[in-house]
Amino acid sequence: MKRAGKLLACPFYRKILTDERKEYRIYGKSSQRYAPIFVLPTFLAFVIGFILPFIEGLYLSFCQFTTVKDAKFIGIGNYQRIFTDSTFTNSFKFTVLFAVASIVLINVIAFILALLLTRKLKGTNIFRTIFFMPNLIGGIVLGYIWQILINCVLSIVGKPLLALNTSAGYWGLIILMCWQQIGYMMIIYIAGLQNVSDDLLEAAQIDGATPWQTLWKVKLPMVMPSITICVFLTLTNSFKLFDQNLALTGGDPNHMTEMLALNIYQTFYARAGAQWKGLGQAKAVLFCLLVIVISVLQLRATRKREVQQ
Repeated sequence: MKRAGKLLACPFYRKILTDERKEYRIYGKSSQRYAPIFVLPTFLAFVIGFILPFIEGLYLSFCQFTTVKDAKFIGIGNYQRIFTDSTFTNSFKFTVLFAVASIVLINVIAFILALLLTRKLKGTNIFRTIFFMPNLIGGIVLGYIWQILINCVLSIVGKPLLALNTSAGYWGLIILMCWQQIGYMMIIYIAGLQNVSDDLLEAAQIDGATPWQTLWKVKLPMVMPSITICVFLTLTNSFKLFDQNLALTGGDPNHMTEMLALNIYQTFYARAGAQWKGLGQAKAVLFCLLVIVISVLQLRATRKREVQQ
């Protein structure tokens, strides 16, 4: 402290500090002045690639059209037709059931694996890599691989194939989704568990807490930020699932395993006529709003349980 006081009392040293502060102020002001220039390219890309197409898509959902140049405004007619479309309501029910099952299974299994792989065991890094690898494979490829595997199993046990078996299609999609996503969520949970302070765990042990009590009273509250992220990702991925659904079941039999994203695709591209384009666009807008609302509610519900570290 005395040495620092002597340095501050030195006129030469004080001049150096003053010059550095001036340079910092000048640099800070100049960087703030030019910040919009650096933000502009990203902002323009966001506006051109997302905002403008969304606004145009919102307008087209109130129209009948075959191309964007011959759009004819018809009001809310497309939205009224959505609720009389049985394929859309069936797809919504199927998507909700699929989302609930996949969210629970993926997060529970991923968290259990994270608990096992955060213990001091040999070969944990190898297991982490193995569990994460399915996430690197594309959805279309996974869908066709699992279609072959599941159809082989169904033929061996004498059951109808995926194209004629609704329950097999439902559970096949859940198995595929779990196999692909568990490893990714596991990595997030591992990061959360490694963030839990050793002091808290030692204090719980000293207080006589059992491993089960430590898990529920210490670890789970401390990893709530990770749970929030993982539930959000599995929720949105489950509702937006398209390529795996297309490759594995294609909506068969008779649209019974068709999820919302695939139903929108089939409405827009698989049917000819101006009335179907507008209906498909209205479904897409409603689907977007639905995912946003559900995601916001989920984030608010889980963030309330997060503990300040």
